Amino acid sequence: MVDVEQWAEIRRMHFVAGLSIKEIVRRTGRDRNTVRRALRSEEPPRYRRAERPSKLDAFREEIHRLLREDGELPGQVIRERLQELGYQGGKTILDDYLREVRPIISPPRTFQRTVYRPGQICQFDLWEPGDKVPVGAVEHRRAWVVVACLGYSRAGAGALIFSKETPDLLWGIARCLWQLGGLPGTLVWDRQAGLCTPGGQPTSDFAALCGLLRVGWHFCRRRDPQAKGAVERLQGYLETNFEPGRHFFNERDYQAQLDGWFVKANQRTHKTLRCRPVDRLTCEREAMQPLAAFPDLDRRWVTRVPADPYLRFDTCDYSLDPRLAGRRVEVRASQTEITAVALDTGELACRHKRSFARYRLITELEHARTLRELRGQSEEPATVQTRPLERYDALIA
Repeated sequence: MVDVEQWAEIRRMHFVAGLSIKEIVRRTGRDRNTVRRALRSEEPPRYRRAERPSKLDAFREEIHRLLREDGELPGQVIRERLQELGYQGGKTILDDYLREVRPIISPPRTFQRTVYRPGQICQFDLWEPGDKVPVGAVEHRRAWVVVACLGYSRAGAGALIFSKETPDLLWGIARCLWQLGGLPGTLVWDRQAGLCTPGGQPTSDFAALCGLLRVGWHFCRRRDPQAKGAVERLQGYLETNFEPGRHFFNERDYQAQLDGWFVKANQRTHKTLRCRPVDRLTCEREAMQPLAAFPDLDRRWVTRVPADPYLRFDTCDYSLDPRLAGRRVEVRASQTEITAVALDTGELACRHKRSFARYRLITELEHARTLRELRGQSEEPATVQTRPLERYDALIA
């Protein structure tokens, strides 16, 4: 057998130099039949190992059956099933075969690249930071970030929240839209609890917000993150680029650094768009409706001031005016403060800065002074009966 270099030389001598087979045999010292085979061959010679039977041959039909039942069945599970039937091969040959046969038996889902019009949609997702957020001198708390991404410009925004309850999610949505500077046509979410019912319908609170903002909504199908790939990619960039190397003093510092990071991220050159999101955001804002005023998303409820004049919210106790004990007040809890107003007279029962630290007792100085005065007025001086000494002398005698 000739090697590639000699095969090429034989063909050059015959087809280029015009030498006869006899002359080529004389010059190369090769057999006449070897020279003829080299001239007839249209491919360079290469070593081919004789095919040997594979340990998978007896199990191919079983592999095909398992993949037809579940095209996403992991290779490790398939291997365990085959070992129960006597398979003694290794992991590598099975994985190599699965890579070849899986797309044939269970073709993967294909995706069409979507092009969005300015102001058409805004995709949302909920991201949990890797580390807890500091909320006090020594306390850290689990938190989430509502991440928003406009479809046309890919401009993003984020809002820090400390629970996945509906009011906090709605506040995060409104803050992101406020940061982006307009209202898109449709808000795209996955089936996030608190916003979407198990049947795929919006909750009453989320539908009320959309009606108030005059926007539509769309919930993606289950297990379909590709349907909101723009915000998924932005979230991945946020996870790898924002947190590493940063330190935060409290929740306000976290939100401030997050806002600054999004300003920087919107000024970078987007890999897919080949331009800066902030440049396209100017065009997109012209197509969006303006957010005239920030919607009122505070929690509200009515309660009666107890004899122990404190109000509990989010595990913290906030002092109330003790002079309003026994009267009903309307409580309003926002992301920044806790207020309460008497229903009958409109008197201010309390105004506290909201604490995100847990199990704190927050008392206003004026409330403490008033409570001390009221307790002093209610306490009567104790009277001690004085007995004459003659009675004690009589008892001793």
